[in-house]
Amino acid sequence: MAATIRRQRPRRLACWALMALLLADLLALSDTLAVMSVDLGSESMKVAIVKPGVPMEIVLNKESRRKTPVTVTLKENERFFGDSAASMAIKNPKATLRYFQHLLGKQEGNPHVALYRARFPEHELGFDPQRQTVHFQISPQLQFSPEEVLGMVLNYSRSLAEDFAEQPIKDAVITVPAFFNQAERRAVLQAARMAGLKVLQLINDNTATALSYGVFRRKDINTTAQNVMFYDMGSGSTVCTIVTYQTVKTKEAGMQPQLQIRGVGFDRTLGGLEMELRLREHLARLFNKQRKGQGAKDVRENPRAMAKLLREANRLKTVLSANADHMAQIEGLMDDVDFKAKVTRAEFEELCADLFERVPGPVQQALQSAEMNLDEVEQVILVGGATRVPKVQEVLLKAVGKEELGKNINADEAAAMGAVYQAAALSKAFKVKPFVVRDAVIYPILVEFTREVEEEPGVRSLKHNKRVLFSRMGPYPQRKVITFNRYNHDFNFHINYGDLGFLGPEDLRVFGSQNLTTVKLKGVGESFKKYPDYESKGIKAHFNLDESGVLSLLRVESVFETLVEDSPEEESTLTKLGNTISSLFGGGTTPDTKENGTDTVQEEEESPAEGSKDEPGEQAELKEEVEAPVEDTSPPPPTEPKEAAVPEEEKATEKENEEKPEAQKPSEKKEAGSEAAPPAPEEEKKQKPARKQRMVEEIGVELVVLDLPDLPEDELAHSVQKLQDLTSRDLEKQEREKAANSLEAFIFETQDKLYQPEYQEVSTEEQREEISGKLGAASAWLEDEGFGATTVMLKEKLTELRKLCHGLFFRVEERKKWPERLAALDNLLNHSSMFLKGARLIPEMEQIFTEVEMTTLEKVINETWAWKNATMAEQAKLPTTEKPVLLSKDIEAKMMALDREVQYLLNKAKFTKPRPRPKDKNATRAEPPLNASASDQAEKVIPPPGHTEDAKPISEPEKETAGSEQADTEPLELEGPGAEPEQKEQPTGQKWTLKNDEL
Repeated sequence: MAATIRRQRPRRLACWALMALLLADLLALSDTLAVMSVDLGSESMKVAIVKPGVPMEIVLNKESRRKTPVTVTLKENERFFGDSAASMAIKNPKATLRYFQHLLGKQEGNPHVALYRARFPEHELGFDPQRQTVHFQISPQLQFSPEEVLGMVLNYSRSLAEDFAEQPIKDAVITVPAFFNQAERRAVLQAARMAGLKVLQLINDNTATALSYGVFRRKDINTTAQNVMFYDMGSGSTVCTIVTYQTVKTKEAGMQPQLQIRGVGFDRTLGGLEMELRLREHLARLFNKQRKGQGAKDVRENPRAMAKLLREANRLKTVLSANADHMAQIEGLMDDVDFKAKVTRAEFEELCADLFERVPGPVQQALQSAEMNLDEVEQVILVGGATRVPKVQEVLLKAVGKEELGKNINADEAAAMGAVYQAAALSKAFKVKPFVVRDAVIYPILVEFTREVEEEPGVRSLKHNKRVLFSRMGPYPQRKVITFNRYNHDFNFHINYGDLGFLGPEDLRVFGSQNLTTVKLKGVGESFKKYPDYESKGIKAHFNLDESGVLSLLRVESVFETLVEDSPEEESTLTKLGNTISSLFGGGTTPDTKENGTDTVQEEEESPAEGSKDEPGEQAELKEEVEAPVEDTSPPPPTEPKEAAVPEEEKATEKENEEKPEAQKPSEKKEAGSEAAPPAPEEEKKQKPARKQRMVEEIGVELVVLDLPDLPEDELAHSVQKLQDLTSRDLEKQEREKAANSLEAFIFETQDKLYQPEYQEVSTEEQREEISGKLGAASAWLEDEGFGATTVMLKEKLTELRKLCHGLFFRVEERKKWPERLAALDNLLNHSSMFLKGARLIPEMEQIFTEVEMTTLEKVINETWAWKNATMAEQAKLPTTEKPVLLSKDIEAKMMALDREVQYLLNKAKFTKPRPRPKDKNATRAEPPLNASASDQAEKVIPPPGHTEDAKPISEPEKETAGSEQADTEPLELEGPGAEPEQKEQPTGQKWTLKNDEL
């Protein structure tokens, strides 16, 4: 019994540990019951949330719109976002920042920086010498990096989501263009960190769109692969994606739908913004032509006028998508001169003719990367606002050769809905139907390293090697391990982009640096000196390409192995507890398999070590150098040939033991501790093979970022603090505006109330004049000095006025409450009196209330009546301008006291059991009712003397009637004096009848 208890104790402890883990998860989920997604476009953004009771909803901004402009206006003492900032673009174009995402992850010499300067010359871009990037110079004291501006926008999007969800939100999924490289993705993550957001994933906008499309068409997905092309032309860029939908079998949930990104093509500058800029240039030429003879300045030199023209060009592009021509008109464009010009769709298409020629480009890129042709694509679906331009649809339809283009998806909100579905799937607070997402790597990543080789005896040279780590269009997230087998000293290797030949010359310039990181390893030689007797299994570098598409080097370690003899040891209690817990969680591995568990994962995710095509002769040598060996399948050392045969013999032994009865299995006998005869030495050697012992030594790593250095921690903390200070300042400003509005509203409302009859009735002329004078003085102070007043001063002024008018407002409010309160009190008093009267009429034998209880209720009723009459009489003597003595709170207190006494008695009556009636032996039969019939009275049974009322009459003897053969008919009984006999229908259809003479 004791042994049984000891065996159960670890399992019991494991259950407690499991419960503790579940409780910790629940506590962690209490603050994260809502998640959000931000579809961050070039021109506008869409925010969606998921919270309990609100599945996948688009957030409305303060103007009740579903789409918010990605625009920020920065001044010395205030900020504006969204539509407010877009309206400020005309008044203050220099301080209004738009399309700043094009500068993320770009250094000063990038062509996109020069393009931004050409498009928006009103913005002054400063230079950061440390990171070789640019920043916005709003004023000599005010400058912000693109990451900081994006952090402001993300923080604003979170505030919109929190207002809509009515709870705090920290977890978010953010969409980014599929063509973003490592530097651009890291810049977005830094911006989210500045905003205080926890990024669950950076999802590609084309992947989010495909996920939204698949989620709402889950029933149409089957084992047959369906290829769908999504053509997304937004404001700033164009992306074409080929997606394959089909159901696959998963380990966790069985057959589930899956989307796989097969091909991606893009154009970084093809979008609606370029069309609007060309329309703006056309309108500027028309305006200059109209004023050519007046010697006026060029409209292009006026930033405000150009901002007005850009807004009109945006409207004009939208209208021309549905109309053949439209009149562009701007009131007071420049120098109070109005502008009006007619623009046709043909002119617009002529202006953008070269842009429309670039429409098929992304389609060809996507087909080429997917290694597919257009016949394999079942449908082409339009996404993005710029696809509404008729000429874009015409050129695209001709390029894809389909009958029609699919428009069965919300072109503006599809990415936001797909991203928020992914956010709910990644969050622990929600459970959604599984949908497998396999995204694809756009830019391949490889590892380069140099080592010494001995081509001839005594002649050593350096050889440069390249190994693809993540191939183009390969799936991610994914982990890879590369093993360096021929290094026993510190060395360096480089992480760079692979073959980018699919990019054009201009795209390569925009792409930036093709070198990512240089990794310097320190401590390799020391690890070899630490384990001189162990066999080296190489230097293993663990890489991770996470869900956001960001590459990271997890760790580098030096691995050593040796063969050791197994010695039977009794497991400790802690070891048993650990094994029990692991078995509960689906583990249950032995220490040996646990050691090799990491290698098993690495084997599945390891990048193939293939030799270069140019050097086929070096393939085997380089494969040995880079490929991570698998210990379980590697050939044994030549010096120990006997060890290789051990697993085969052991398997054969186990197979033989399985065929034997359980009592004859030697392994089980040994485990049970039976004292059997010792086996032969050879058999013992077969059953106890030498096992491999692994030692892992962590290697120091120094990373040198080559593409774009991340912000140092101190600068990042400074940026976070700067954004928090701006947010605090905005909150203080909102609080001050709220206080000023409250003060102004109170002044106007009170001045109006002074002339209402109900307020004049309870106040004197002198009181009203005093209040009116104070209100007038406060109004004058607010107009003269209110702009410079602080929030505290405004609140103090409001408190002073409320204190002055408190007596007046109190008297009015009390008189409004009197009728309702007094009617309720009278009603309660009447009902209580009736209840007390009924309680006193209950007979003494059935009384459930004591005399003390009824006396107490009567006392409370009388006291309440007396208080009401006395207080109303006293109130009638007071003038209406004095403070009343009849208060609504006193009436409510009296009602509560009286109701408490009544409820006590009602509850007692509800739960009290009735008393049993005493039996009276001398009692006679009750007289029959007056309306009873004679036959009813004749059938009553009077018991003989000496018998109680409960005695039953003698049953009638069985009788045989003519035509009846029933011998087992049930006798009919009367259940007491005065009871009517029950007539039971017999199976033969006859009835028993009971007559008076038969009694």
